[in-house]
Amino acid sequence: MDIALRKQKILAAVIERYIATGEPIGSKSLLSADGLEVSSATIRNELADLTAKGFLIQPHTSAGRIPTEYGYRYYVDKLMKRKEPDERVRRYIDNRIRSANDAPEHILKAASETASEILSTAALSTTPIGDNARVHRVKFVQTGRHTSMVVLITSSGMVKSRLFRCDFAITPEMLNVFDRALNEKLAGQPLSYVNRPFAQTFAASFGELGLLMPDMLTAVMEACREALGMNVYVSGTTRLLYQSDIDLRTARGVLEFLGDTENRDKLLRGLPEETRVFIGKENNPPLLRRSSVVATRYTIENQPAGIIAVIGPTRFDYSSAVPTLEYIAQTVGEQIDELISIRQ
Repeated sequence: MDIALRKQKILAAVIERYIATGEPIGSKSLLSADGLEVSSATIRNELADLTAKGFLIQPHTSAGRIPTEYGYRYYVDKLMKRKEPDERVRRYIDNRIRSANDAPEHILKAASETASEILSTAALSTTPIGDNARVHRVKFVQTGRHTSMVVLITSSGMVKSRLFRCDFAITPEMLNVFDRALNEKLAGQPLSYVNRPFAQTFAASFGELGLLMPDMLTAVMEACREALGMNVYVSGTTRLLYQSDIDLRTARGVLEFLGDTENRDKLLRGLPEETRVFIGKENNPPLLRRSSVVATRYTIENQPAGIIAVIGPTRFDYSSAVPTLEYIAQTVGEQIDELISIRQ
């Protein structure tokens, strides 16, 4: 449903003032709104019509109006004016994330903490979803006469390692042979390619020498399997308890959702590539149907990767949350790209 320009201005004014104050908005308080040069009676009529159309609700007969979920949806899609983070906020984001640029996991943990601090709500970030990740490099580091470590570097910058032990004495020459052969076969291959059939075929191609490889290949497969997983970093859950618009039941629902790793990760993996805002009942998990979720993806080498999101009340400053999250995501992507280039 579309509405006339004057109604759009009134609806935007109601929502923005309600987000700022948390108090129902009456006609008199709208007389000073920009671009509204009409009488109080006209505003009352427009408010009544917006209420009848489902954009607003009147909690009590003598009270002002507050937005419905439908009203918020219309506002976010058609009326919202983005409040880009100012220079001070951008500098703070840059410094917080760059200070953690020794590993993608540290960058992403800093991202969730920064989003939570700036937007005063719960936030989360995920490592790149490994379904599209590829093997960048496999390295071997000898740690003892019979022990060594395999180090896997993925195309998304993730580093995974596994120790393995052999019954025979390991030599640097032997590790060099394994190193060259594995990287020749695996460089650029999807992580999922490194499975048991691959290991069996690879070992068989070395004849008798292949009998020495099972422990090493098992370690490589385990490192790839771990890299395929998705780590989630959650910050600021206690901030939900201080949100005036979130009651105990709603806060408990968010905490239960964040703790349900199976359903949480399933939802995160299914999020679209573009920035999205989910309001109230638009959230598929019932535990989040009294909350709002703002989510975006960061990119690695121009490809969509993991998620950065915040969860808060439906009375949420969407106009600040969306561009702030997008700036954090942009910074995260740049820092991980830089890290990958250093490791190449």
